[in-house]
Amino acid sequence: MSFAHLTLPTRDVERTTAFLEHAFGYVRKTAPRNIPVDVQWLDIGRGQEIHVFHVEGFEVSPFENEFGRHVAIFHPLSQFAALKQWLVEARAELIDPLRTTPFERFFFREPVNGYVVEVIEDAQSRP
Repeated sequence: MSFAHLTLPTRDVERTTAFLEHAFGYVRKTAPRNIPVDVQWLDIGRGQEIHVFHVEGFEVSPFENEFGRHVAIFHPLSQFAALKQWLVEARAELIDPLRTTPFERFFFREPVNGYVVEVIEDAQSRP
């Protein structure tokens, strides 16, 4: 079994999608025409997707944190500094991990909805 897609509700589909595109290089896909709300699909690689869709009045969970709900992604360690700089410029909130690990990682709260994302060193991208 493999992961197919993750759905992310938002009040602002375009801003959420653009943030994910710029932060991680995800690419938009064509979504089916029979979806009754504003939606964007993103190809995140390996046949996996994120579906960003509009929900009127959406509010992110108050339990978004390291030991609550969050999205975790692998990212090349060599790109951590540039990603952190871009996130700060995009008004994301960088969050230090609460526990130590043998690999590098950090968290951030994205500025559009308040989702918490964990960025984990991608061991496969090590030289």
